[in-house]
Amino acid sequence: MINRRELLLGMGAALASRQLVAADRPLDVAYINAKVWTGQRDVPLANAIGLAGNRVSVVGDNARVRKLATKSTRIMDLRGAFVMPGFMDNHTHFLRASFMLSAPELRTAKTREEFIERVAKSAQALRPGQWLQGGNWDEQMWGGELPSRQWIDAVTPNTPVAVVRLDQHVALLNSLALKLARIDRNTPDPEGGLIIRDAQGEPTGLIKDKAKDLLKVVIPSPSAADIDTAIGVGTAHALSKGVTQVHVTELDWVTHDALRRLRQRNKIGMRFYSFVPLEDWSKLQALVKAEGRGDDWVRWGALKGLVDGSLGSRTAVFREPYADNPSVHGIYRTPPDKLRDYILNADAAGLHITVHAIGDEGNDQVLGMFEAAINKNGARDRRFRIEHAQHLLATDVPRFAELNVIASMQPYHAIDDGRWAIKPLGPERLHGAWAIRSLLDAKAKVTFGSDWPVAPIDPLLGVAAAVLRQTIDGANPSGWVPEQRITVQEALTAYTTANAYAGFQEDRLGLIAPGYLADLTVLDTDLTTCAPEQITRAKVLSTLVDGQVRFGSDKV
Repeated sequence: MINRRELLLGMGAALASRQLVAADRPLDVAYINAKVWTGQRDVPLANAIGLAGNRVSVVGDNARVRKLATKSTRIMDLRGAFVMPGFMDNHTHFLRASFMLSAPELRTAKTREEFIERVAKSAQALRPGQWLQGGNWDEQMWGGELPSRQWIDAVTPNTPVAVVRLDQHVALLNSLALKLARIDRNTPDPEGGLIIRDAQGEPTGLIKDKAKDLLKVVIPSPSAADIDTAIGVGTAHALSKGVTQVHVTELDWVTHDALRRLRQRNKIGMRFYSFVPLEDWSKLQALVKAEGRGDDWVRWGALKGLVDGSLGSRTAVFREPYADNPSVHGIYRTPPDKLRDYILNADAAGLHITVHAIGDEGNDQVLGMFEAAINKNGARDRRFRIEHAQHLLATDVPRFAELNVIASMQPYHAIDDGRWAIKPLGPERLHGAWAIRSLLDAKAKVTFGSDWPVAPIDPLLGVAAAVLRQTIDGANPSGWVPEQRITVQEALTAYTTANAYAGFQEDRLGLIAPGYLADLTVLDTDLTTCAPEQITRAKVLSTLVDGQVRFGSDKV
């Protein structure tokens, strides 16, 4: 395990070195009369920042920063605005979410009739034969009844439909889509997936997890130009929410290749850390050997695997059966023996590994696999991550710190799924659900993100969710599983400093400090002093990446 004291000492030496370099350059911009949350522990709020090029040169009071300004320095009065290190998002499906910005909006459909009406309207806007995708529907909005192909067949006779549930683990197909994908009563369930069938054995239209792979051969792939345009739209949207970097945890190479293409053309407006499929570890190893790991705009060298599915689809793997379906424990997306081999080999190759795990048994299995890799391949600074770490056995909470495994979590899920989680979990397992407070108390490293498009890419919603844990239906004003609430500063740290650490960038991002890259989020509200209920009302005034304003204006 990494020696934390040695890491901090090393960071301090590197920071001191950069401070000397930064001090040699005149200030290009001085931001004064601000409330600056630097992200550094035990450092009070500053009120001014000086930038030189793409880096922070000085942080302090107005007088100190003004003293370092020259005739060419732009002096920008922020009039009390709140400045913090740029928000980072630890888990996105960025390309898919970017395309969904122009897809039908089914998330807020509150009745079966409204759901059908929205599908019909979206289908009418397409040419015959064009696939209707996206959606993000949530059956809990209309009482929990799952949709079927019969709901939408009549309104989509010439439009193949594949609209996903908000967790992205379930898709609803109409009869035309089932026919095109050659899914019928005789189609076997693929490994790691399910085709839901009615009492007569006919597909209902719902397919889960790896069964969605049956669509890949029939849905036309978007063109490179369409992909590049979508990423640009998604980038603008993320920047408008104060996000300066995202980790892209995909299960293919499409987004990775697109990001590299855009970087080569210098058409990247924010930072990306690209994860590719764990089973492709040897391909990634060869890429890293030949070309390195990219730069701070587009980086790679990381892998993502999956052990299980999701809670909503009842495919997350639990030690005990689901409370509302005693015959079901979940589905392994990747057989444990195979997943273990991938992890051992990828770790031996020196690659960065993260694994999606939702259920308590799934998390326990992955922790055991990580421990096996450490024992086999020896100690080094590997920073294993578990994506979601959503439902934990009490005995597994301390293991995160013991093994230096990062809990890469998405707090908005707690206030969204918390509306109905007691149904599949039962009351006892709620205490290990999104156990953020328990993990922090156990000295684990916890990072935050959105899982966009499963949840909005809005860090303010995530901060409020972690601090208040008020479910979005208003049913838990005092907090859902309130013992797992955390402080505002802990939540901000999880979105900044901890995310930089989770991406091996803590020596240059995640803080506002001399020598650090100037990625900043400027808000109209001081998140450290406002009432927690006011957090989601804060407005992003500007977002800076690499010292440049990418959203809004620095004139407030």
